[in-house]
Amino acid sequence: MGGLKGYMPITYWTMFIAALASAGVPGFSGFFSKDAIIEAVYFANIPGVGFAYFCVLVTVFITALYTFRLIFMTFHGPARMDAHTKEHLHESPWVVTLPLVILAIPTIAAGWFIGPIVFGDYFNNVIYVLPQHDALEKLGAEFIGIGGMMLHALSTAPFWLSVAGIFTAWYLYSARSDIPGKIKARCGPLYNLLVHKYYIDEFYSWLFAGGTRALGTMLWKYGDIKVIDGFFVNGAARVVALTSTVVRRYQTGYIYHYAFTMIVGVFVILTLWLY
Repeated sequence: MGGLKGYMPITYWTMFIAALASAGVPGFSGFFSKDAIIEAVYFANIPGVGFAYFCVLVTVFITALYTFRLIFMTFHGPARMDAHTKEHLHESPWVVTLPLVILAIPTIAAGWFIGPIVFGDYFNNVIYVLPQHDALEKLGAEFIGIGGMMLHALSTAPFWLSVAGIFTAWYLYSARSDIPGKIKARCGPLYNLLVHKYYIDEFYSWLFAGGTRALGTMLWKYGDIKVIDGFFVNGAARVVALTSTVVRRYQTGYIYHYAFTMIVGVFVILTLWLY
């Protein structure tokens, strides 16, 4: 859309607060949860933890990038809409904005209680962790309050990766919005791979949805039409019709025809009985 900040200020500011929390900016609830998870991964001692730590660091940058891409493309920059749409732009009614404001409050302040909840005894006798895997215990030994946690974050990689993601989003989708188009043109295959989410959805659609449709079609055409309808239902009807056609020829009303039929029947019964 673009340019919605002036039309929907309450929605913008609540969304902006949510974006800061999602990007892990210190002081917001998302920072405390993300930073605790990242530091817990860093202090872990299980196989593959190095690769896991690298993945969570990259995720910090990517999350900040796509979250603020949404902010800049939706609420900032020129309005990308026709005149008819612009005439109907307005802030949402209070039944929408009031829940947004109410949710924005814990988005700011919920993380301030991380000390007693995560590093205290709030979850005692609820969650059990083996001593050799208790990374949060190591992290809690260095916890000196939310102020110290935020100050410490300013010197860590996750914070600067978050800042880099926000700056990249601003630069690509606000300051130089022509660059993404050039990147798309030069990196066509890679762009398509990312846009299609590594073609996982297409693979699932082909394998599971397509396979289920193919199985259903086969059961319908051969199981239902050929076997059930064709052999059992229609086959029984054809046998009855054929038998009726043969038997009907003997229902002529002539006594000698009935006598001949009885003789043939007796001959068949004797043959079966003898042999």
